[in-house]
Amino acid sequence: MFDITIIGAGIVGLATALKILEKKPSAKILILEKENDICRHQTGNNSGVIHSGIYYKPGSLKAVNCRRGYKMLLEFCDKNEIKYEICGKVIAAIDESQLADMENLYKRGIENGLEGIRKITKSELNEIEPNVNAAAGLFVPQTGIINYLDVSKKYLEHILDKDAQLNLNEEVVSIEKDNGGHVVVTNKGSYKTRIVVSCAGLQSDRIARLTNPEVELKIIPFRGEYYKLRPEKEHLVKSLIYPVPNPAFPFLGVHFTRMIKGGVEAGPNAVLSFKREGYSKTSFNLKDAVETFAWPGFRKVMYKYWKTGMGEFYRSYSKSAFTDALRKLIPGINKNDLIQGGAGIRAQACDNKGGLVDDFYFVESKNILHVCNAPSPAATASLAIGDIISDKVLAQFN
Repeated sequence: MFDITIIGAGIVGLATALKILEKKPSAKILILEKENDICRHQTGNNSGVIHSGIYYKPGSLKAVNCRRGYKMLLEFCDKNEIKYEICGKVIAAIDESQLADMENLYKRGIENGLEGIRKITKSELNEIEPNVNAAAGLFVPQTGIINYLDVSKKYLEHILDKDAQLNLNEEVVSIEKDNGGHVVVTNKGSYKTRIVVSCAGLQSDRIARLTNPEVELKIIPFRGEYYKLRPEKEHLVKSLIYPVPNPAFPFLGVHFTRMIKGGVEAGPNAVLSFKREGYSKTSFNLKDAVETFAWPGFRKVMYKYWKTGMGEFYRSYSKSAFTDALRKLIPGINKNDLIQGGAGIRAQACDNKGGLVDDFYFVESKNILHVCNAPSPAATASLAIGDIISDKVLAQFN
C-alpha cells in the first residue's frame, strides 16, 4: 500500500515527489513511468531555457510560478552544483509594425516584477547581438540556459535517497476506486494507493479521463523542429535571440538559443503532429490522429488558423522557407549554415470550444489530482508547481 502514486516521471512529476518528501519524509511514494527512463518526452527534448516570466499574463499561474520557480530553481542548482548560465536575451522587433506588441511585452514584464528589463534601440541591440536586424528591441537580463535533464536527474537522486520507488516501463491502463483510495493498474501489475497524482504530459488528458470521463480538453501534439548552426557560424549568436511573438498564439516563433553544453539551436517551428510522441515528419499513429481531428475544439482552431498551420507545414518540409524565417532576425544566415537538429513535442491543451489553453490546469476530486496542462515555463517553474501540488495532496492526505 502506497501513500501517494505519481503517474509520470517528467520534471513536474519528479518535482512534485521531491516537494512532498521534503514536507512529509515518511510518505511512501511510488512513481510510475511508461518509458524506460525519466524525462523521455517534453522535459528531455526542450531547448533548455530558464524563462524570466516576461510573456505571461500578470496574475496567471504561469506568471506567478515562473517568477517563484525561477528563484527556487537557481537556489537548487547552486546547492547541487548544477551548471547554468544567466546570459540574458534580446527580443527583437523586426520592423515598426511590431513596436506596439513589444511595448505590451515590456509593460507585462514590469507588471510581473522583472527588474532590469529595458527597451533598447537598434544600435544598443547590436552592441549585444551585432548580427541581428531589428528596428528596436527589449533586453531581458534574467533569461538563462540550463540542461533540464541534469536538473531532473538530481531531483530523482534526492527522491530515491528518501526511499521513494520508481517503476519504469509501466504504462497505466486503469485507475479504480478502492476503500477510499485507488488501485492503479498498469501493464505489469496493480498498486493500492491512498492518493493518485497524474503528471502525464502528452498523455495527461487520457489519464485524467480514466477517473473523470467528462474532462473538457484534449491534448493536441505540436512538433517543434530545430536546426543547429554549423560550428563555424555559432559566433553569429552571442546569447538568446527571440522575435516579438504573435499574441494570438501560445508559441514564441523561431529563435536562436545558445545551449549550455555548446552549440546554437535555431527554431522551433510548430507543426501539427499526427502522433503524440512522434518526433519525425513521417511519424503517424491512427488513434492519435483520429482523436485530434475528431475533437470539435481542434476543428475550430483549424478552421480559424489554417493559413498559419499550412505555413508551419511548409517550413517543416522546406529548409529554404525555414531559413527565410530565421533570416528575419539574422540576415547573414543562409541554409548551408544550418544542419539538422532535434525535435520536441509540445502537449498543447485545447478545450472543446476551440480555445488553446494557455495556463496550468488541474482536475481534482477526492484523493486524486490530474495535472492536465503544464505548458512552458513548466520546467523553469517545476519546483513552484511541485510545491502547489504537494500542498494540495498533503491537505487530502491529512
